[in-house]
This record gives sequence, C-alpha cells and structure tokens, in this order.
Amino acid sequence: MQTSSRKEIIEKTKLLVVKVGTNVLTTKEGYLNVERINSLAKDLCDIRSRGVQVVLVSSGAVGAGMARLNLAERPRDLADLQAVAAIGQGALIQAYEDALVDSRLIAAQILLTADDFTERRRYLTLRNTFDSLLNLGALPIVNENDAVSSAELSLTFGDNDRLAALVASLFPEALLILLTDVDGLYDGDPELPDSKIVKCVQEWSPDLMEMVAEKKSRRSKGGMASKLKAAQIVGRAGGAMIIANGSDPAILRKIYNYEEVGTLFLPNKSLPARKRWFQHAAPCGALVVDSGAARAVKELGKSLLPIGVVRSLGVFKKGDVVEIIDENNNEIARGLTNYSSEDARRICRKKSAEIADALDHEGPFYEVIVHRNNLQLAQ
Repeated sequence: MQTSSRKEIIEKTKLLVVKVGTNVLTTKEGYLNVERINSLAKDLCDIRSRGVQVVLVSSGAVGAGMARLNLAERPRDLADLQAVAAIGQGALIQAYEDALVDSRLIAAQILLTADDFTERRRYLTLRNTFDSLLNLGALPIVNENDAVSSAELSLTFGDNDRLAALVASLFPEALLILLTDVDGLYDGDPELPDSKIVKCVQEWSPDLMEMVAEKKSRRSKGGMASKLKAAQIVGRAGGAMIIANGSDPAILRKIYNYEEVGTLFLPNKSLPARKRWFQHAAPCGALVVDSGAARAVKELGKSLLPIGVVRSLGVFKKGDVVEIIDENNNEIARGLTNYSSEDARRICRKKSAEIADALDHEGPFYEVIVHRNNLQLAQ
C-alpha cells in the first residue's frame, strides 16, 4: 500500500466517512453556519452519485446550543454542558434535514457513546444498523450523545475524531476525511513560516505524536494529536485517512478531483474485525502476569495460563474484555477471559491439575484464562 497513489485510494473507496468539526460548522460568533452545511450536504450527495456510500460524523451540537442560548463561552459545569448539547442537537440535525430536501436524501440521526463500541453485542448491533441504513440509501449522520455521555464531554478521549475513526473501522478499507480548521499535519510548528504540510504519511508511528501539541478551542474538543490517534485506528482497519481544511467550501470536490490537499495517511495491514474490537473495547478488568507469562504471550504467541497470573484486578465476568499487563503496569495484550474475576482470583498461580480443586463449583473448566485466538497484542 505504500506505493498507492491518492487517486487509486479514492477510486477504490466504496465507503466514505466524513467528519466535520465544530469550528468548520460554526461562525466566529458561535452560530451554526447554515450556508456551510448546505454546501457540505450538496458535496456529499455528489459523492454518493459516484456510487460511494457515505456516513457523516458531525460535531456542532454544543456550538449550536451555545448559539441558541447566546452563550459566549462553553459551559464548564457538566449538567449545563449536557443541557446545551441537547438543545443544540435538534438545531443541528434540522439544519441537515433542510439541506438534504432538494436531493430527496433521507437523513438518519445516530447518537452514540463510547459504550456502543466497547460492549460486544452493542458493537455488532451498531454495525448491522449502519449496513441496513446504507442499503436503504439513507445518509447516517452521527454524533456523540453528549446529553448523556459525561466522560465524552470532559475528556479528549471522547472527541469526534476518535468517534469518526471508530465508525470508519466498522467497515473494510473505508476512507475517513477529517474536515478541520487547519490545512493538514505540519512538519513543525504551524505558526513558523518554514513549516510545511506533510502531504503523505506512509506508516503511522509514535514519532508522529512528537510533532504536535494538543490544542483545543473554546468550542471544540479535538486537536491534532486526536487526529493522529484517529489515523492509527483507521489504519489498523485497513483504511486510509485525509486531514484537510474544511473552511474551504470546495475541499471535498478538490479531494475527489485528486488534488493533493491536506495530509493523506496510507492504510496499514488490516487486523481482523474481531481483534480490532479488542483494541477499542474498554477493559472490564486486568490480569497481572509474571515475566514468563508476559514473554509467552507477547513473543511466543501462547495462550495465558493461570500459573502465570499474579493477580486479578477489577470485576468482570466470563467473556468480558480484560487487559493483560506485566508487573510494571505495561499493557501486553487484551482478550476475552474464560473466567470471571472471582474465579480468576481463585486459580491465580495454579497449575492445570490444580484448577478444578481451586474452583468452588463442579463441571468442566478451561485450562487457559485467555486463549490465544481471543487475544490481541498491544501496539
């Protein structure tokens, strides 16, 4: 994929996810920019006419709510922030509905929380819902459910860059376009005249994070660091990503005319969908392992045996996602546990022949706590 051109990637893309940021959708005064929403909707319809399925991830609910309430600053109190988001979400989706009237395209609002990606059944349901909406010809318009998602509102973890990346990772080889208020990833401080835009990133690496500093505006939550993390998520799903300046109303047309605008991140080797989910799921607990078990899991590709587990942390049930960490608190892997936290504590440091006696219930038992087929190494 390192020799793939921008044109080749765009031409082969069958599923496009576009994320548009708060600062692109609102005026300097904080009001919803209806004209920009109208032009965005037209461009998305034009892309759909090429035979490309489109999903839109739209920020702007809090910004729209601030405008409706004539607020100059983003509220700091969590309850106030959630209320502003609830007020603004209605205005935001109505603006999209109005913009799509002429195209006769049906908008489908989807409000999500991080839990929708971390709990396996909800994750599968979400993926099936997207498939059905796209097959019906609808345009899914996605946003965080800010009115109830306290963690997403207060932490960068919940910004819409990551949400868009998780949505894109639901689909094989999707293209994610992040429309923001900067021209792309710079090789230095964007304020310096000698800094240049990085046109293409061949492979994501932790070194990229050293090039940026997390910056937030008074109306948005994400920064360039969150966009690089999004590129990592999408790349693991075998997809590509472009960061481009959404302040340019013609930006999507330029991208689909193969102009080298913004920064293109090429795909990496794709992980199976089930193992990608391990990386995004919130662990319910952790298993601390000794150095021998750490090496067996990380370097030899072995399953995790009870004898190598030093202790069990947290409360979890059979089938939950757990972290596997070493005694220095470094994450080695994540996987599906064969035991509840209570049973895991009983069989820590036990040999296979000792497991049955350590458990207080009869019936068959597993010789491994996490099987290698249900395990994904940390990146």
